[in-house]
Amino acid sequence: MKETTKAIRIQTDRTQHGEHATPIFMTSSFTFQDAAEGQALFNNEIEGNIYARYSNPSVQEFIDKVCMLENMEAGFATASGMAAVFAGFAAHLQQGDHLVACQALFGSAHQIITQILTKWGISHTYLPSSATEEEWDAAVQENTKMVYLETPSNPGLEIVDLEMIGRIAKKHNLIYYVDNCFATPVIQKPGQFGANLIVHSATKFMDGQGRVLGGLICGTKELMEPVVFFCRHTGPAMSAFNAWILSKSLETLHLRMERHCSNAEKLAAALEGVEGVLKVNYPFSDSHPQSALAKKQMSSGGALVTFELDGGFERIVRFTQLLKIPSKTSNLGDSRTTITNPNTTTHSKVAPEIKADLGITEGLMRVSVGLEDIEDLIEDFKQAILGSK
Repeated sequence: MKETTKAIRIQTDRTQHGEHATPIFMTSSFTFQDAAEGQALFNNEIEGNIYARYSNPSVQEFIDKVCMLENMEAGFATASGMAAVFAGFAAHLQQGDHLVACQALFGSAHQIITQILTKWGISHTYLPSSATEEEWDAAVQENTKMVYLETPSNPGLEIVDLEMIGRIAKKHNLIYYVDNCFATPVIQKPGQFGANLIVHSATKFMDGQGRVLGGLICGTKELMEPVVFFCRHTGPAMSAFNAWILSKSLETLHLRMERHCSNAEKLAAALEGVEGVLKVNYPFSDSHPQSALAKKQMSSGGALVTFELDGGFERIVRFTQLLKIPSKTSNLGDSRTTITNPNTTTHSKVAPEIKADLGITEGLMRVSVGLEDIEDLIEDFKQAILGSK
């Protein structure tokens, strides 16, 4: 079966009631036949559910679907995307280790790397997405344990060469950890390029309708074992209800991403040359400096568009006031178009010098293009831009 079929048909075994849709297993714990079975479960001699902090059938269905989509062996679902990101770091890095990362990262990932990991004696080296293979290679130290990146990046839509980083990771025997949230496994599969840990904020496109929080980290069985151990004993488990929502949403992920990407490409093209728009950024646009690389490792350009509006923050305020359709929110991946000013929201706590390097200017706007009629969106954006002069 193709993965589109599997995303719909993978589900937990039917109960004695013969239900068609998977039920929600809303229970905090699971029973044993007797003390011997309980002992075997706790000793990992047999597989089964013990406690919802460890596992749950509803959650496992969601994990199985994402592992299938990413071609990975095992996974763990968490209460949020950042819990999953952090679990990958915390499970594998320890005092004295070194991390190499692309500096084009989500704001909270920056905070973890620069404010939390440093307290534990874990150092890091940041590189720009445009760094050469020689520069990445030179950044690796004797104590380097992991390489981490997201591509396309949040919010600048910078692209990192997954194949190149795969060579670096293999050469130095590093854990290759990729945030694939923006692309989703529909558009890009980092595992094809050697990534052995992949993380998602399921809150975004996997949900697709702005309803629930969730995260998932998946990878090889070997690398997931310490991640599962960390998560089971620190407790960032996903709820059964959220897992049920997310698993059902995966049934339409492929269809939704087709419309998201089509709308985003058309909006990006329509904004080019509009008076007051200094720059439009979309991975598959010819104007994107890394469009060739994006087309090499992605099947489409994704659902995110960024553009820079001149006139300072006062104009940004007027522009957002005039917009009628998009929701002004820092979330993304919704069926409804959303827009935010990263400089004052998602990346407001990032150091000014890093924001300058990443092109996070006062006038930068990040648009997560939704499923509305594209002509309506184009008309709305143009009237708000021109009206805010």
